[in-house]
Amino acid sequence: MGETDLLIDGYLQHLRVERGLGRATLSAYGSDLSRFSKHLERERVDLAGCQPAHVSSFLVALSRQGIGARSQARMLSAVRGLFRWLVLEQSVAKDPTELVEAPSRVQKLPVVLSAGEVLAILAAPDESTPLGLRDAAMLHTMYAAGLRVSELVNLELGDVNLESGFLQAFGKGRKRRIVPLGTPARSRITRYRVDVRDGWATVGERALFVTERGARMTRQNFWERVQIHALASGIGRRISPHKLRHSFATHLLIGGADLRVVQTLLGHADITTTQVYTHLSKDHLAEVHRRHHPRG
Repeated sequence: MGETDLLIDGYLQHLRVERGLGRATLSAYGSDLSRFSKHLERERVDLAGCQPAHVSSFLVALSRQGIGARSQARMLSAVRGLFRWLVLEQSVAKDPTELVEAPSRVQKLPVVLSAGEVLAILAAPDESTPLGLRDAAMLHTMYAAGLRVSELVNLELGDVNLESGFLQAFGKGRKRRIVPLGTPARSRITRYRVDVRDGWATVGERALFVTERGARMTRQNFWERVQIHALASGIGRRISPHKLRHSFATHLLIGGADLRVVQTLLGHADITTTQVYTHLSKDHLAEVHRRHHPRG
């Protein structure tokens, strides 16, 4: 292993131990930085000798390989993080990424559901059946708390306090946040736990949401159930579970919630990630104004 790869490995260890990043995130960082390492090898330069021109040529090479601006920006972010750490560790004298701008990209707005569409999906499961009650509890919980799918399926019994009406979710990098649930979600979780889960769960299983066989629900399990209920609701378009999270954020902003509050509820480290939803809420307000104002 060369000096560059040793330094990259040290940085990844720092991210794992000091920053607590998860396995999937570390794998993505490792892949991007390995790609950068191979580029420097072709350029016959190491990290200490890397210049802004080498970083720029890396982005040019990615573009020629058909890598989009979004992925280029992600890789540049990984390289920036590496060099900032190297400067702090005094392994390199200067950060060559400081003068390199990220590739410009068109921001793609997330697709959200209207309030009526969300209500239709929430009402789709047949709550008189064990499967329907489990699905209703999951759908209501995801929309009420704005959870990612991974956060939803990873909820454990001790993560939900039905008495206080809050749950704790563990987001990217195992960052913990507390989110309110609301009465509809609480009531369905209560019924599901008493009437369904206690009869399904295998001994020792700590997951809140389980399959009929008693094992923890997976992302794929839930995705399939969402498709079934979206079809039953009559919406007529493809719905991913993540659209419930997008809808949660947009509906809060439309209702007048502060952007910082929404950022906290979503678990976004950077408010610029949350700001994408302001575009959607403004579009909604403009449409309401156009329809209902005499001079709209």
